[in-house]
Amino acid sequence: MNSDLPRLQPYPFEKLAALKAGIIPPAELSPIALSIGEPKHTPPPFVLETLARELPRLAQYPATRGMPELRQAMAYWVSRRFKLHRPLDAEREILPVNGTREALFGIAQTLVDRCLPRPTIVCPNPFYQIYEGAALLAGAQVHFINCGAETEFVPDFATVPAQVWQDCQLLYLCSPGNPTGAVINIEQYEQLLALADKHDFVVVSDECYSELYPDEQAPPPGLLEACHALGREDFSRCLVFHSLSKRSNLPGLRSGFVAGNQQLIQVFLHYRTYQGSAMAPPTQVASIAAWQDEAHVHANRHAYRAKFDAVLNILGDCMDVTRPQAGFYLWPRTPIPGEEFAQRLFSEYNVTVLPGRYLARESDGHNPGHWYVRMALVATEAECVEAAERIRTFINHL
Repeated sequence: MNSDLPRLQPYPFEKLAALKAGIIPPAELSPIALSIGEPKHTPPPFVLETLARELPRLAQYPATRGMPELRQAMAYWVSRRFKLHRPLDAEREILPVNGTREALFGIAQTLVDRCLPRPTIVCPNPFYQIYEGAALLAGAQVHFINCGAETEFVPDFATVPAQVWQDCQLLYLCSPGNPTGAVINIEQYEQLLALADKHDFVVVSDECYSELYPDEQAPPPGLLEACHALGREDFSRCLVFHSLSKRSNLPGLRSGFVAGNQQLIQVFLHYRTYQGSAMAPPTQVASIAAWQDEAHVHANRHAYRAKFDAVLNILGDCMDVTRPQAGFYLWPRTPIPGEEFAQRLFSEYNVTVLPGRYLARESDGHNPGHWYVRMALVATEAECVEAAERIRTFINHL
């Protein structure tokens, strides 16, 4: 057995299941889940129709690099969305993947050299647990950057010791952040890229929430956008990860891409050729249709805005909570520890939220998620409103 496997912690939802075990919530209250970040909006019908129409393509083996038409659609989308000075090279700077989860895991297995002393991966805290698992199974140690209210939940790179940067081989970034919704700005990207150049590590930017934002005139910037602003035309030391899961409400399609420096893309392609996870041909054609359409994405953002408006109107004056810069999560500070809050809310009001400490680790003497919970506004607007009303009642009774 892989000796690193025992280092993996239970996934957050395993911990949540254990927290709820044996509890019978009030039967008269219908269950409402705000715990899992699984989009519930209707997938675009034209994508589903394309997928069904292309099913005969399952008779073909797919290429790991994907169809040229798919890479071109992805390259066009990312170039336009992030206002790049030149279009991405669809042959060398982009690679389709089966959702960002497997790709975010695989990139650490590809890039970490465990033969070097103290191989280290740096990541924000709280974080998406795949980052930690990928690091440990690649033979690296993890250095966490605590992200709290004092830094507006953005990593403060200046707090990382010089020796950690010296040992760092890869840094995971998530912007917009999961679970906080915090967005990295161009100046912060510039600071990070200067560190990457100085200490020779790769920046891996998870941008799967980039298309869910409140202001149509102010989309969140991305790492490649920062590269162009800084004249890094080769995207040196930079990779970005995008997905249709949140943007297009297609989490089950398992479709995304990696883009960035062509040398890094080619190394990752070599790894994935052996890993064997090529995207199915019908999925590729359906993905082309999704990346080429923005109307359904505008409608998706509109639906989330309505839910944030309604929920924050109910919770805004009874809870320490604000609208996130992007994404579909609320990250409220709780009046009692988040784990107790989540357990009692389920027990007394049949609403499930995720304790923030399950999404973070003890670092510098504390867990930055201890006094927080994550609420995913993925249910219907009516359910989100009902959940908010129950949470308000619960807080008033504390």
